[in-house]
Amino acid sequence: MADISYIVLSVKITMNDVLIDADYNNLGFSVGNRLMVLVESQSTWTFNIIIRALMYLIQTYHDYFKRTNQNLYGSRKVNMPKPELYVIYTGDRKKIPDTISLSKEFFDGAKIAIDAEVKVLYQENEKDIIGQYIIFSKVYNEQRKLYGNTKQAVTETIHICKNRNVLKEYLESKEQEVVDIMMTLFDDEQILKAYAKDIENSTARETAERMIKMGKLSLDEIALYVPSIPLDELKKLETEIM
Repeated sequence: MADISYIVLSVKITMNDVLIDADYNNLGFSVGNRLMVLVESQSTWTFNIIIRALMYLIQTYHDYFKRTNQNLYGSRKVNMPKPELYVIYTGDRKKIPDTISLSKEFFDGAKIAIDAEVKVLYQENEKDIIGQYIIFSKVYNEQRKLYGNTKQAVTETIHICKNRNVLKEYLESKEQEVVDIMMTLFDDEQILKAYAKDIENSTARETAERMIKMGKLSLDEIALYVPSIPLDELKKLETEIM
């Protein structure tokens, strides 16, 4: 059996992860002399995933050298596992390449100082663990369209996948844990939306303040430019400024 040493494994999404938009759905681990990095693209296909994979690889190598107590500034050459980059795509795009590279997609295939080649995993396969995960994700997306971010969407996904023998053994033994984790993801998504809304409101308020200070537009006219701020709030803001 191969000796698997986990370097990075994000299990719980923290408030800090959400607020700084951190990559919490990535996994790096070593198997023998190979360093494998999995990066997930959940719904929208983008070649920017190559850059994410490359950045995450560097982060994972940093953790690896630190964990193995190797000195990058010494004269002795460090030991490092061979990197393998993968992206798991769970969206609905029809034409997906099997392999993508930094040089080809961003520099027209030119020879560059550092390149990154990423293998794309997107095929549904009930006999393969990653293929089953992709099936689970797509079933889950379908149920969210029907039931929204609700517990019913999660339980229906689990029910469908168990009937299809997709991750059946795991779901039967860890069903409540899966439900709890998925519901936590809903909470974190709401936190992210609220944070984005705060940024939007803050930007709108700053815009309104500048317009009021310029004194060239009436409050009714300003309300047309910043519809997210009600007229009565604009009046209060004007009072504070003046």
